[in-house]
Amino acid sequence: MKRSLLISTTLIGTFIVATTACAQPTPKEATSQNISQNTINSQATGTMSQAIDSHLRQVLTQAGIKTQITSIAPSNLPNMYQVNLAGQAPLHITKDGKYVIQGELQKNPSKRVVTKTLPRSHSEQIGQPVSTAVKSAMLANMSALKNMSTKTPFFYTAVPGVIWGATLEGVPFLLSDDAQYITDGEISVIENGQFVGLDTAFEQRKNQSVLATLDNKQLIRYPATSTEKAVIYVADDVNCPYCRRFHQQIPMLNAKGVTVNVIGYPIYEQSPAQMRGIWCQGSESSRRQAFDKAMLQGEINPASASCNVDHVTPNRDKAAGLAVIATPAIYREDGVLYQASFESPEFLEFLGIE
Repeated sequence: MKRSLLISTTLIGTFIVATTACAQPTPKEATSQNISQNTINSQATGTMSQAIDSHLRQVLTQAGIKTQITSIAPSNLPNMYQVNLAGQAPLHITKDGKYVIQGELQKNPSKRVVTKTLPRSHSEQIGQPVSTAVKSAMLANMSALKNMSTKTPFFYTAVPGVIWGATLEGVPFLLSDDAQYITDGEISVIENGQFVGLDTAFEQRKNQSVLATLDNKQLIRYPATSTEKAVIYVADDVNCPYCRRFHQQIPMLNAKGVTVNVIGYPIYEQSPAQMRGIWCQGSESSRRQAFDKAMLQGEINPASASCNVDHVTPNRDKAAGLAVIATPAIYREDGVLYQASFESPEFLEFLGIE
């Protein structure tokens, strides 16, 4: 069963910016947080030249934005400008007009502890995890956000000072590198005067970074049985019918030269205990056999009392950076996500297999 792809645009704000009972804002802070975003932007620092204003209006008009642009001002996201639209959520756009985010910014209610701006990313760092220093500073400024921890994945985007993050449940969000402003928007790209979709170059590099961190010993591996031509990673849940249907395809894929690496990715309530039992098997072959029984025959047993080590969760937490919204989630070795039916001929084309 796939999880719904339709995630409310307000979900991330509700989920992330929920404070614990002991971290409620004072009345003064609450009043400040309720100031409209337009008011916040009118107080943003920085200058807004007429030339930049005209350039951004021209870029957006050429790209097909027909909604009235009411104003443009420096955004609270670093290195971006906020474009206010009549009756719609604002846009945040880089000075060159290449990178665009649509969404309301939410003010982080946490007390700001770290005020120094640490070194920001450069082009070679796009899609890489943020440095230890940046992550530590961000988390120090997020004490009131109950779903943030050292396990939360953060990655540099193509916009210096704008960070991509995800909850451990895989819900993505963007935030400023001082952690003061958060949005559930995503970064889109304008090329040759037209919107071309999400920043796929970032997504691919990020996914490569995530896959590189996985513990290979805790993957269930089905090696190619002919000359290897492709390697894929699949986020799987033993109770997911679509995952079971995909599992039936593995022998065919192996015969065509595809190596399949399975990431234990439980999403059903009963799955963590059941998958922990499978991953507790003493050898790679016995683990694979137990996984085959679960996927092909429906024989699933919870972890035994002697299984006191969780080999599933560490890789599951690392894979949160993939922002999986449905299982099976299938990635090529180069980090590209497959987004159609694995039962379609397009799947083999995606893998470069004839």
